[in-house]
Amino acid sequence: MLYWLFKYVIIGPFLRLTSRPVITGRENFPTSGAAVLVGNHESVADWLFTPLLLPRRVTFLAKSDYFTGSGIRGMLSRWFFSGTGQYPIDRTDADAAQAALNAGLEVLSSGQILCVYPEGTRSPDGRLYRGKTGPARLALRAGVPIVPVGVIGTGEYIRKVNRPHRRTRVRVMIGEPLDLTPWAGREGDRVAEREITDEFMRRIQALTGQEYVHDIYGAEMKKRYEAVRESGRNLLDQPVEGQR
Repeated sequence: MLYWLFKYVIIGPFLRLTSRPVITGRENFPTSGAAVLVGNHESVADWLFTPLLLPRRVTFLAKSDYFTGSGIRGMLSRWFFSGTGQYPIDRTDADAAQAALNAGLEVLSSGQILCVYPEGTRSPDGRLYRGKTGPARLALRAGVPIVPVGVIGTGEYIRKVNRPHRRTRVRVMIGEPLDLTPWAGREGDRVAEREITDEFMRRIQALTGQEYVHDIYGAEMKKRYEAVRESGRNLLDQPVEGQR
């Protein structure tokens, strides 16, 4: 109930008014059953707009700290993150990746939609970076389809949200589900997971039109930017491995 209250009363109307969001490919979104949505990660607003335009609840994995605070602040945090479709995972666990996998499998086993950002971090420069294989591992183990999602305009929306006269249109694009039949029976196979990941990343790129840097992770690129800023150099003057 709280999820739908946020979507249709508390947050949703404001987002619609200030962004004029549109969706394409809605027919590709599963009307029933579990699925893994994989999308690009342009800004902090991505996780708000993807579920806003979809008819079913969309769940995201979030660090458990958001759900364990004390006092009024802790209560408000739990209320907000629970109400916006977040599922807690313990990132302090010795094996955080396994904790995330277990949490994701629990969500999918209940027939829900789980959304994952395979880049693992927000893009540091608007380009699309190499995807991590976690979503592929989840989908293979759970036996559910992978649906690529592209979102554009959220970065500009964040920059202009305080300027009502300069509204930005946010677009959410749903691609065709990826058929995992060619990889059936290969659960736990790292080669299969990488092949699936590379394929859905190409599909995300086709939706968004972003430049695709296929052999560098976004987190690594962030470190390069930080190193360049600290040295006072201009990254644009440096050769960037993997840039296409």
